[in-house]
Amino acid sequence: MTSLATPARGRAPGRLLVPEPLSDPGPERAALVAATPQLWLVDTTAYRAHAARHAPGTLDALELARAAEFARAADRDAYVCAHVALRRLLGAYLGTTAREVVIERAPCSHCAEPHGRPVLPGGTLHFSLSHCTGISLLAFASAPVGVDVEEVVRPDVIADTADVLHPREAAELAALPAGERARAFTRVWTRKEAYLKGLGVGLSENPAADYVGSGPEPARLPGWTLTDVRVPEGHRAALALNTGRAEPAGERAGAGEGGTAKSGPGEGVALTPPRRPPAG
Repeated sequence: MTSLATPARGRAPGRLLVPEPLSDPGPERAALVAATPQLWLVDTTAYRAHAARHAPGTLDALELARAAEFARAADRDAYVCAHVALRRLLGAYLGTTAREVVIERAPCSHCAEPHGRPVLPGGTLHFSLSHCTGISLLAFASAPVGVDVEEVVRPDVIADTADVLHPREAAELAALPAGERARAFTRVWTRKEAYLKGLGVGLSENPAADYVGSGPEPARLPGWTLTDVRVPEGHRAALALNTGRAEPAGERAGAGEGGTAKSGPGEGVALTPPRRPPAG
């Protein structure tokens, strides 16, 4: 029997988006509803056996080779689960098999070479994935979207990575009790990375240039909606969705202020020293 999945898109108290848990084997078909993003959460422990069984017939040669490069089993499991889930869900949305899904790289925003964010031909379905030890988060939408999930950082990490904060964010964190700063910092970071991934630039842009806020409600960004996502305890997550409005040059919140962290536009760029697999 064919199942049509329309995952949960409600908001929990406090305006959190609530993802749908992905179970084995997942939906045979899935559909977007209007411009509403759809989120799926993958529990690595629960999905590991299914992903390992289907990886050889689901992932392409490059993905299988990438998976084999991970030295730690936990990193390899996270990567395989995230990418098997991604291909199976893309197949469900597109009405094709997971192995037949074609994923390309968009042109780089700096050099126009094809090593930007992963995209589908045609651009009618947009997606983003992020994973850390234990869970993966996948987003699908009819407009550019970015998602990020992170484990809450250790308190000592904040001082080492303070240059990713906008000056207003740094002041907000400094005003918090010490016991609350790690959670607030991780909240800020997931919002930033989700937004930069939605833009398709990753950390090749200065993450300190945009103010996303550290409080319960994200700051507003021109042309984008930022929303926090409910994920298991000990983690924070956020989603950025393009609203379709043009973004005037030079009007990104706080543009031109802050630090100098740089990196590439991958699907998961590690910020913190805790060991985390990249989500290529």
